[in-house]
Amino acid sequence: MAAATLEQGVAWCEATLGVTPGPGGRHALMGTHNRLLKIATSVFPDAYLEIIAIDPAAPPPLPPRRRWFGLDEPALQSRLREAGPRLVHFVARSPDLDAHRAALIEAGQAPGDAVAASRPTAAGLLSWRILLREDGGMGCAGALPTLLQWQGAHPAQAMPDSGVILQALALRGLPDRCSTLLGLPGVATLAEAGVPITATFTTPQGEVVLRS
Repeated sequence: MAAATLEQGVAWCEATLGVTPGPGGRHALMGTHNRLLKIATSVFPDAYLEIIAIDPAAPPPLPPRRRWFGLDEPALQSRLREAGPRLVHFVARSPDLDAHRAALIEAGQAPGDAVAASRPTAAGLLSWRILLREDGGMGCAGALPTLLQWQGAHPAQAMPDSGVILQALALRGLPDRCSTLLGLPGVATLAEAGVPITATFTTPQGEVVLRS
């Protein structure tokens, strides 16, 4: 979930999902900060919802790199200010980031370069490698996930259950070849036209459906 400010993201989570998101941290690489919420099930193990916003206290990323997930796009920031937080993308874990990157390039995609990132937590440093494009763009209007490979502990392992769970995740506009090479267990890839991402949650306030 992208938000104009992290405070607005927290308020959205409390009003829409009925829970307060857990702590997150700051990303020095990208000048962003986040709050996190565990939404894992047996179908989506270790899944979590990230509420992310530009950190006003952080310097911008060094050029020519733009912030991940399209956060530097004026049109997106305008929508976030006017309509509130929204689902924009999702990230998938890769066991072999370099192999997946090569396969996506062969399939005609532009997944970006593997970039090392980290952030400090109370339990120690979280480290990962993530595929990022210099323009901050997302493939297939967001339906092609950004891939990352954790270097050590997965953050969801330290998160308490939130009372919110991800029941279903559906994608539109992801080429069959990409779906096959990524695997994406539990994710439905739909042929019909529509919004790129639909996520269905069970929450303390009932079912909630988010669309990108």
